[in-house]
Amino acid sequence: MSLKRIFHPAAYHGQGKEGPFFEGWYFKVVDAHQKTSLAIIPGIFLSPTPEGGYSFIQVLDAQSQKGFFFKYRPDQFRAETERFDIAIGNNRFSEKGLSLNIKGKTLSLSGTLSFENPCPWPVTATSPGVMGWYAWMPFMQCYHGIVSMDHSIRGSLQCNGREVDFTGGRGYTEKDWGRAFPESWLWIQCNHFEEPGTSLFFSLAHIPWLGKSFPGFIAGFLYKGTLFRFATYTGAKVRTKLLDRDQVHLIVEDSRHILEMAINRPPGIRLLAPSQSGLNRPISESLSATVETALYHKKGRLSNLIFSGIGEMGGLETVGDLKGILNLE
Repeated sequence: MSLKRIFHPAAYHGQGKEGPFFEGWYFKVVDAHQKTSLAIIPGIFLSPTPEGGYSFIQVLDAQSQKGFFFKYRPDQFRAETERFDIAIGNNRFSEKGLSLNIKGKTLSLSGTLSFENPCPWPVTATSPGVMGWYAWMPFMQCYHGIVSMDHSIRGSLQCNGREVDFTGGRGYTEKDWGRAFPESWLWIQCNHFEEPGTSLFFSLAHIPWLGKSFPGFIAGFLYKGTLFRFATYTGAKVRTKLLDRDQVHLIVEDSRHILEMAINRPPGIRLLAPSQSGLNRPISESLSATVETALYHKKGRLSNLIFSGIGEMGGLETVGDLKGILNLE
């Protein structure tokens, strides 16, 4: 396990890896009027057999509720080793922005977007990114990284001949890499609250561990430049107040703060998640969830409200047996 890669979670981790291995970056971009929301996911899958690997770009369009998958040869994937800078065909991606030149039968998408004032998850020796000390473990099924909790966007894209101006919009970037996605997980993301720069991230998943498994979670809430962090590895706990077909209501708590989230479950868009045999696991992701969020500071038996608000254009994935990983009250 390379030290450089551990301390640069956003960069490509597949150099010298043998399959099965996947790596993908997730770019969410929303225009200033919240009329167009896209998730753009470039990545690569390395197969145990040379002929089985490929690179790819997935695109989710909230307006049309459609997902698109574009497959490229593995040799069309290029990556810098010291920083996050990758290219797939004539498309390029980094923490500073993206440049697209996708020409498919059902989707044509081209143009350049620049990202300004990114908010990456902090990286330290004891906690190198959102994974915490788990980032040091070489046998994890899946690793996660947050490239930017929130940033502003400049530029425009041509989508099937229609120009969409994203200048003044907001973006979010994260990534995953490893052997495969977990068998079940809940993922929530929102950075469209009334006050710009406010951003929420939550992920709970079934984690294989030394022949056993456990439900592990990570949460982050960015408000007024401060990132409030909660995770299994920090000793925080998560409780589920409600889980049904229409809503998920969660409470995350540690010794100092309480983070409460109530999320509706709108229809999702089909996309393909990685298994050990490729990008062949159909799941569903919504790009239009509403997220009611409250953050409290604990003071003795009392709790002082720090933030309360409603986020729009939220991302939501609910996959597999959630009751098996959620602590239902």
